[in-house]
Amino acid sequence: MKKDIHPNLNSVCFVDVSSGRKFITKSTASSKKQENIDGLDHHVLLRDVTMDSHPAYTGEKRFVDTAGRVEKFQSKFSRKR
Repeated sequence: MKKDIHPNLNSVCFVDVSSGRKFITKSTASSKKQENIDGLDHHVLLRDVTMDSHPAYTGEKRFVDTAGRVEKFQSKFSRKR
């Protein structure tokens, strides 16, 4: 194997913003924020959607108001006559 071509593998802690659950794993991702968990420093990465909050895993059905979005867009970017 060639040396110095592979990314560094870091200990990371993914945090679900909505539920607060933490997932500890290894990843090539890193962050400036670190947390000491079980005597090891982990890079902390915040995530909006994980398996704890994604509708496909939780079984929740969410209604997205697309009509309201279109009306908001049209009123924001409509030309004045």
